[in-house]
Amino acid sequence: MGMKQLSFRHSKEAQLADSINEATKKQAEELSKLSEEELFSFAEFKESEVERTGFSDYSYWGSTLRAFRKNKAAVFLVFVLIAILLFTFIQPLLPGQYDPNTINVNPETGMQYRNVPPGKQFWLGTNSIGQDLWARIWAGTRTSLFIGMSVALAEALIGITVGVLWGYVRALDFIFTEIYNILDNIPNTIILILISYILKPSVTTLIFAMCLTGWIQMARFIRNQILIIRDRDYNTASRCFGTPTWRIVIKNLLPYLVSVIMLRIALTIPGAIGSEVFITYIGLGLPLDIPSLGNLINEGRSLMMSESLRYQLVYPTIILSIVTISFYIIGNAFSDAADPKNHV
Repeated sequence: MGMKQLSFRHSKEAQLADSINEATKKQAEELSKLSEEELFSFAEFKESEVERTGFSDYSYWGSTLRAFRKNKAAVFLVFVLIAILLFTFIQPLLPGQYDPNTINVNPETGMQYRNVPPGKQFWLGTNSIGQDLWARIWAGTRTSLFIGMSVALAEALIGITVGVLWGYVRALDFIFTEIYNILDNIPNTIILILISYILKPSVTTLIFAMCLTGWIQMARFIRNQILIIRDRDYNTASRCFGTPTWRIVIKNLLPYLVSVIMLRIALTIPGAIGSEVFITYIGLGLPLDIPSLGNLINEGRSLMMSESLRYQLVYPTIILSIVTISFYIIGNAFSDAADPKNHV
């Protein structure tokens, strides 16, 4: 029985092989009758499919934005900061607003509206000479934000430029190291006090005093980061190919440092506002005709022990706290979002 099955299988396999051979012969005969033009044709070039297999839709800034949006608290505080910044410019244009430097007088008695508590006429009350606290708070916020952002921008430009040169150009390492050792040993507080005392008190003076040595820490930080990645393989290869130094810095080095640079810039703004408050506290800040959060907090500090006048300290302190905390949280959130390791 087994031999019959085996012989039947062999006969089936032989029949299948014969049918395949006949089909192959027929196909070969048909192909032999075709011309070369019918057998071969050129494939059309499609630019969109040239690198289709290696295509990636990854976008650094797009991924950073998507990662940042996942932090709901940071996104909310961004809108809060934008609203505060816009309102500082919109507030003077609203109807029924008082000038922040105008001393308001009661037309019936001819007396100043001194220390009027918050109410319908003066929403946040008045100070000791009758100036509207609502108008002064928003004018002071605008001044303090301008100082903080100007200082942060100046320190970033100077610090990043010096830090990159310090870390990448070996010939400049000794010079910048000595400059750093000299300036870093001078307390920043002393610089602020001396410049504010020597020069005329103004917004420009405060910005100049803060920027004079404020860029040092940024430069040192950037220099240390550049030293870590300066001699990596892709930078060495770029130098071997003759890539200009400025292109290596912009394309290879700075993108790697975006997250930490943005964090330090975000933290510089509340730091500058805090320095302005400190300088005003010791009596060397802006004059009273230039409202700032430092001026307002310094005025309110002297009235802190009087419960009925404590509002003059509470309101500007709330605005200052919102601004500083917001920049801190946003800076940390953006730093995490800008790190490629957190991109999906």
